[in-house]
Amino acid sequence: MSERTFRVMIRGAFDGLNEAQRAELLAEAAQHDVLFASFTREGHLTYDLTARADFTFRFLESGEAEQDIVPATARAEAAAMTWLEERGYGYKNLRSQAEDMSMAALSKRQKRARTTT
Repeated sequence: MSERTFRVMIRGAFDGLNEAQRAELLAEAAQHDVLFASFTREGHLTYDLTARADFTFRFLESGEAEQDIVPATARAEAAAMTWLEERGYGYKNLRSQAEDMSMAALSKRQKRARTTT
């Protein structure tokens, strides 16, 4: 069996941040800019508190079968909640979206590249 790669996005909103927490997040905002968003094993957080309280974690997970996407999503959710809770950041409206990259549709350019190699 081959290993499958899953991309998991956990979205939510910061909730009830105090001034110190807000200042801390704003000070680190450049590291969490959506322009640098990537899917990583440890999870990558993006947000823009100047625009809204929403955030997104992007995780790269793996499994051996299609049904492994469910526990992979649960691991990503748990990691995101742990990160937030360890820092005392309140959150709400968590929702998850996962994609099995082996089942993702190829773009025209990717299809052309596959047929020419």
